[in-house]
Amino acid sequence: MSNQNNKFDKEQGRILLKLARRTICKKLGLKIDAAEDRTLSRSLIDEAFSMRSGVFVTLHIAGQLRGCIGSLTGTETVRDGVKNNAVSAALHDSRFSPLTAEEFGKIDIEISILSPPQPLAYSDSLDLLAKLRPHVDGVILRKGHKGATFLPQVWEQLPLPEDFLTRLCIKAGLSGDIWRREKLAVETYQVQHFSE
Repeated sequence: MSNQNNKFDKEQGRILLKLARRTICKKLGLKIDAAEDRTLSRSLIDEAFSMRSGVFVTLHIAGQLRGCIGSLTGTETVRDGVKNNAVSAALHDSRFSPLTAEEFGKIDIEISILSPPQPLAYSDSLDLLAKLRPHVDGVILRKGHKGATFLPQVWEQLPLPEDFLTRLCIKAGLSGDIWRREKLAVETYQVQHFSE
């Protein structure tokens, strides 16, 4: 089931954020309020959370990235995607050391729920630049076994499409200007995101 027509409301977003925070809290062995835990568990029965969709969980401390892990396609339910990716973003993002209990109170959590990725047909680098939609599309770029994605929120740091594509190529382990010289597999998607 795709989430293209199933948008989550603010309250559902708040529940998913609480789920991510509770999951990390438990994984770090920190104390959880039992009454809040029961209320959250009841809220999570909502069948919307059983929908399958790509989900990313991003952690920031003082505005700086502290972890970001996700799945591009709906291999698991939104509920399970939030739980699994929250733990992975906190403890298994290879760019960072595992989150500590001392840092836990400082993190801000963001959850992105993805629409199914769609191939982007383009003729050359100029056409690719023209077809990208800054601040709207997340972009997946692949060449052979190398690939990477940037969520639409990354446009805030990299508003120029040229810079966005160059940094995405580097993230994928490719030459920064390869998108200008070679045809890459490109897909785009949109997100609905919630943040604390």
